[in-house]
Amino acid sequence: MTFTYGKNVLVTGASSGIGLAISLLFAQKGFHVWGVSRSGKANHELPPAIRLRTMDVTSEESVANGIQTIWNEIEKETGEGFGTIIHCAGWGIGGAAEDTPQAEAERQFQTNYFGVLRVNRHALPLMRGRGPSMVLVVGSIAGRISIPFQSHYSASKFALEAYVEALRMEGRSFGIRATVLEPGDTATAFTQQRVMVLPPGSPYVEKALLAVKKMEHDEINGASPTKVAKLALRIAVRRNPPIRSVVGIGYRLLLLAKKFLPDRLVEIVIRSMYIVKK
Repeated sequence: MTFTYGKNVLVTGASSGIGLAISLLFAQKGFHVWGVSRSGKANHELPPAIRLRTMDVTSEESVANGIQTIWNEIEKETGEGFGTIIHCAGWGIGGAAEDTPQAEAERQFQTNYFGVLRVNRHALPLMRGRGPSMVLVVGSIAGRISIPFQSHYSASKFALEAYVEALRMEGRSFGIRATVLEPGDTATAFTQQRVMVLPPGSPYVEKALLAVKKMEHDEINGASPTKVAKLALRIAVRRNPPIRSVVGIGYRLLLLAKKFLPDRLVEIVIRSMYIVKK
C-alpha cells in the first residue's frame, strides 16, 4: 500500500454510513484512523487502528479544540500529525424549496458546507507544516444535478464543488491536494435520517412525498458504502488526484449525457424521474 500523505487519517462523520465504511477500509489497509462524529460512538465494533472521538463540525469551539487535541494525540503516538482529511459528515432535507424555513436551510449548510470549511480552517495550517496533504470531500451526484424536493441538500453539495476547485488552485504550491468524491444512491442510514419539511396545507406535499419515496427506494437499493470507500482509497493516495470522481458507471454515463445534452432536456429527464403526474 502506498502512503502518499502518511498513514494518519482524520475522518468526519465516521460513526456510520460512508464515513464508517471509509474508516474500516483504511484501517484494514494499514492506515491509522482518527474518526470524529457528534456522538463519538459507533454501532459497530471498531479495530484498534480506529480511534473515534467526539467533535461537532457545526461548532467552532468543538472543531478548534478537537482538531488541536487530535493533532497532539497523533503526534505523540506516531511522531507526526495527520496528512489526510476525509469529510463525510452530512445529512439531507426533503421537501419543497419554497416550504423550507431559512433556519432549516442554514442548519443544512452548517453541516454539509460550513462544517467542511470549519474543519479545514483549523486543520490545514497544521497540515501544511508536515508536508504534502490530502483533502477528500464526499460530495454527491446531487452536487452536479439538482434533485427536486432535495434542493437545499443539492445546493450544499454544489457549493462544495466550487470550494474544492478553488482550494486545489490556492493550496497547490503548499502541497495541498483536494478532490471531491461523488456517490449516487447509497444504502446508508442517511435515508432514515432525512429531515422532512411538509407544512400543513402546502400545495407541494403530495408531490414531495412521492419524490422522496422514489429517493428512498433508490437509496435502499443503492450501492454499498464499501464501494464508495474503495474509490476513496484509490483517490486518497494519488499524488495528483482528479478534481472529482463519480462512484458507479451508471452515474458516470449520466453525467456524460448531461455534458452533451441541452440543459432543458436534462431537466425534463430528472423531472420525469422524481415528479409523478397524477
